[in-house]
Amino acid sequence: MKILAIETSSMIASVAVATKDAILAECTMNNKKTHSQTLLPMIDKVCDMLEMDIAQMDAIAVAGGPGSYTGLRIGSATAKGIGLALNIPIINVPTIDAMAYNYAGSNKVICPMLDAKRAQVFTGVYTFLDGKLNVIKEQMAADIKDVIKMLNEIGKEVIFLGDGIMPNIDYIKNNISCQYTFAPLHLNGQKASCVAALALEYYNAGKFENAREHLPNYLKLSQAERELAEKKGNNL
Repeated sequence: MKILAIETSSMIASVAVATKDAILAECTMNNKKTHSQTLLPMIDKVCDMLEMDIAQMDAIAVAGGPGSYTGLRIGSATAKGIGLALNIPIINVPTIDAMAYNYAGSNKVICPMLDAKRAQVFTGVYTFLDGKLNVIKEQMAADIKDVIKMLNEIGKEVIFLGDGIMPNIDYIKNNISCQYTFAPLHLNGQKASCVAALALEYYNAGKFENAREHLPNYLKLSQAERELAEKKGNNL
């Protein structure tokens, strides 16, 4: 069983190849180049280093959202194209769930956050029970005030990670009442290896889809769509 994993839900571009026993390779970049420039060359490079043809893949795992609209479209379109060409399934892994997998085995509450602008974040709340990811709150778009209120009500030590921290760091520090830590650099971002690891669990549970059926999950309208809706509403 070989899985090619793709993560393009933010500025980070990450590609990994995994089997049920190991992460064979991973390449991650965060240098502000567009995913249209980096993703396919990264896939080629990883396959070349492994001396492996992409046709040997049994499934494509992709961080399916939420996140950057452009990033998700590029990642999903790439996964879809490879899946259709090779006639293999896509494993659609929720972005926030995969981020939480950075802390597999932790006994703390895990709160990944991606910046969704306008004081909102894409987030979810997780723990690990018996080594398995336990979803307390499914991934969602939420106001940072509501997120901190929810964590205060849970009342357990929290680990924050993701690019949603810095835009909201003052509010977090000034309003959270439970103990908390911020993830160190090497655990703070998205990784294709986490997408791959969680995808293996999904695959074994039968949670995969035909490439033709795959669509990313944006969770909220894009800015252009919001502005169009507002304009239409004002014209009524």
